[in-house]
Amino acid sequence: MTYKKGILFILLFGRIATALAQSTIVSGKVIDAVTKETLPFVTVSIVGDNKAVPTDEDGNYSISVDEKFNQLQFRYVGYATQIKTITHGKSFKLNVELDLDASLLGEVVVKPKGYRYRNRDNPAVQLIRKVIDHKDENRLSGQEYAQYEEYEKVSLSLSNLSEKFRNRRIFKDYQFLFVEGEDHKYLLPAYMREKITQVYYRKSPQKLQRNVIAEKQVEFDKKFISNESISEYTSHLYENVDIYSNNINLLTNMFLSPIAGSAPTFYKFFITDTLKNVEPQLIELSFVPRNKTDLLFRGKLYITLDGKYAVKSANLTLDKNININFIRSMQTTLDFAQDGNGRYYLENSEITMEFALTDNGSGFQGKRSVSYKDYIAGVPIPDAAFHAKVQPLNDLNWEELRHRPLAKQEANIYRNVDTLQTITSFRRAMDIGTMLIAGYKVAGPLEVGPINTFYSFNPVEGFRLRFGGRTTPEMSKRFYAETYAAYGFKDEKWKYYLSGTYALNNKSIYNFPLHYIKASYQKDTKIPGESLQFVQEDNFLLSFKRGDNYRWLYNDTYTLEYMHEWQNHFSYQLKLSKWRQLPAGILTYQHRNQEGVLVDHPELNTTELSLALRYAPNEKFMQGKLYRSPLYNKYPVFNLTYMAGMKGFLDGEYNYHNVSANIFKRFYLSQLGYADITAEGTYIFGNGIPFPLLNVHRANQTYAYQLNAYNLMNFMEFVSDHSAGMNVQYYMNGFIFNKIPLFKKLKWREVFSFKGLWGGLRDENNPQKNANVLIFQEQDGVPITYTLNNGPYMEASAGIANIFKLFRVDIIRRLNYLDHPDAPKWGVRARFKLDF
Repeated sequence: MTYKKGILFILLFGRIATALAQSTIVSGKVIDAVTKETLPFVTVSIVGDNKAVPTDEDGNYSISVDEKFNQLQFRYVGYATQIKTITHGKSFKLNVELDLDASLLGEVVVKPKGYRYRNRDNPAVQLIRKVIDHKDENRLSGQEYAQYEEYEKVSLSLSNLSEKFRNRRIFKDYQFLFVEGEDHKYLLPAYMREKITQVYYRKSPQKLQRNVIAEKQVEFDKKFISNESISEYTSHLYENVDIYSNNINLLTNMFLSPIAGSAPTFYKFFITDTLKNVEPQLIELSFVPRNKTDLLFRGKLYITLDGKYAVKSANLTLDKNININFIRSMQTTLDFAQDGNGRYYLENSEITMEFALTDNGSGFQGKRSVSYKDYIAGVPIPDAAFHAKVQPLNDLNWEELRHRPLAKQEANIYRNVDTLQTITSFRRAMDIGTMLIAGYKVAGPLEVGPINTFYSFNPVEGFRLRFGGRTTPEMSKRFYAETYAAYGFKDEKWKYYLSGTYALNNKSIYNFPLHYIKASYQKDTKIPGESLQFVQEDNFLLSFKRGDNYRWLYNDTYTLEYMHEWQNHFSYQLKLSKWRQLPAGILTYQHRNQEGVLVDHPELNTTELSLALRYAPNEKFMQGKLYRSPLYNKYPVFNLTYMAGMKGFLDGEYNYHNVSANIFKRFYLSQLGYADITAEGTYIFGNGIPFPLLNVHRANQTYAYQLNAYNLMNFMEFVSDHSAGMNVQYYMNGFIFNKIPLFKKLKWREVFSFKGLWGGLRDENNPQKNANVLIFQEQDGVPITYTLNNGPYMEASAGIANIFKLFRVDIIRRLNYLDHPDAPKWGVRARFKLDF
């Protein structure tokens, strides 16, 4: 047997060696004979064979030639075709210089001159500028009226799975899910959503109305996953690709369109073919980024030569060197058709992206396909169509509704996922995943958590243990309860929280749109003036703080609130709260009497009535177990809050009116990245208000970079009754680092920030001018709490984002008030930031 195996191996090896010997690897570079500039997208073909390859954007090519062929043809629009003879062997080097051919240049309208690549006198650039000039008449907004039906399908699958992966023991019960793809690799379909929408458009006054007729999606158990969040996030990732827009939103980033007004500055364009066998005739226009790592596309446009200079079809992809995370491949295809008036409209679009941690391992494939039919343009649309309220229909025949049948891997996904969720091992895996990601352990009708708050520490409580949980929709879809208990081993005190919420719209109180009434009581500790977003005060990681941190509060708070959110993302919240605060640690509440003697105030009691208004047009977010994570877009977010302190009501001791407002907006700067800018202001009306009820500005003494706090300001350092603030976070997305070899390889990205705070304190609320209010905090006779009357507080930072694709690290400089005790001039802060 061994002998026979050896003979077979020798024969097999001989055949492979013979096959290799019968072909030659020919490689080289193709350049312009005059300018010596490299030529991308030259077609290199074997004479007598159908095999062909294009040169890359640097003019390089490589092709395997069988020994029975010995000639290569080099063809490029605008240049004379050349045929070269090769010599066979293991490899053959062949560099080629192509000469301009005036007779061929006549086909592409403009004749170029021999020069290095530049925009001036470049026929490809002149052609793309024609397209740019005709954008307005070729896009949807160029129509007076338009209506059509849109079919959208989004599918997600695990991809590039091997036979070994499929046969793992853990998938023993899930074999029915796998679909065989190319190269004996498998897909595991996991999600699909379909939607039929009737769209109406009017140019003047401009209005776009989208009425969802029917919708269907895979439904996961809501205990583990928010189906609405999956739908929102996939819509955010796979937004409509409008080739006629200057910028295209994709992967939560903004890419410059190849037909943007500034496209010739950032792209190189090449005329690579003419198509005369179609009507109208088309020119194939290839384009590549000038810098391979910038957020730009590469691909091809097919432009009509009928005088309209419209895009007939487009293929967009990304360079493998682009500074973007987790994307193994991206392919976008757009196809346009002519309407009855000879104008072009988008007929089909498809975006396919594969997400992966490595180049060759398993990944996650997402595909969004959109098709359009029954397109009618130029026919007036009644006003009623733009105001109609349409409810999606159920129990429809989707085989008839779909514009095209489902693909093989999609046909059974609805049934398969329903079956999957009945398998015990799958539900167990989802349970563990929910606990690790969301922080809650599902226990029937209850959830225990969040686990990151079970243990923490601080100077007042020492070691702190906490345990809590809440009810789920399994217990009741209308009523929700939440509670926790905590114990500090240093102060030997119990803290606890209890709330009950009643949903008024028969929906979960965590899902959009919110509509509920809630009552709660909390007895716990708090740092004065601190209100953290998206995290809990007793989060273990926030236990680590710099500098003095001994001023705390014990709070007893009763709250009754009503929340109403609308489909247009306008919301209002009414709240009545009774707040009793007692100083803890070395915090003191004191004032000086007429004799100058300090008088202690053991507690403060306030009763507040507040109204909060919020408007976030076109907002999208990921709904988690604890909070929403906003998916920012180009639209601003407005907040306005009014609070009134009521003296004499429920033991309230003070009258005051607090009005605050802020506006947040993300500004997209195309290739220069984007900037998140927040402007805010507060004014407190009232006399003799103690400093704990004034605006104690948000400070940060942790080592984490906090977006909405002043990271080098100490706790309770600044107090005001009127203030305005500006917060700028500027992310350049690697625009500078992409030009530096080491940083380019690491895919680091630049980030800059500036925070400024202007304000002051009126005499009637200033303890230095009014002896009846509480004095500011001091330490060893030295003040540690100040006003902003001496000018604004400012800090700036420069940092590196995308470190290991996970972290942002900033070096921060405090610009003024450096003479304050323990005021840091410099600081280093880090932030977890997972982004594409």
